[in-house]
Amino acid sequence: MKQFHYRGARSIRGFTLIELMVVVAIIGILVGIAVPAYQDSVRKSRRGQAKADLAEVAQAMERRYTVENRYTGADLAAMRMNQSPKDGEARYRISFVGAPTDSTFTLSAQPVGGQVGDKCGTLTLSNTGAKTPDAQTMPECWNLQ
Repeated sequence: MKQFHYRGARSIRGFTLIELMVVVAIIGILVGIAVPAYQDSVRKSRRGQAKADLAEVAQAMERRYTVENRYTGADLAAMRMNQSPKDGEARYRISFVGAPTDSTFTLSAQPVGGQVGDKCGTLTLSNTGAKTPDAQTMPECWNLQ
């Protein structure tokens, strides 16, 4: 005798609305954690580029001082050193804090665009190597981590 199997409603199953909502909630929580961490990582890498560009501008200023025995008269736009990165969309605007004198200068890198939310804010570097924000109070801004 041949047996017939009855296929009831229980044998064909899909996802219930509750199961689907639990998955959506879990994905939402993961995205809520991952996206800010990713954005912070991107800001940190852009900050690293700005620090490197500030150091490059400071080196160019020192070369100028070696040749002309003064810092005055430097034009960052003419040297193509007025933004970071040099090419593409600016993430930092590089400028002098005040005007350079014959013996001193201070550079600043002010965040623009999506970089404005960076916790370190405006970075500065002087001819003496002084940096702000202070490496003692905010070491993550200038130290490698």
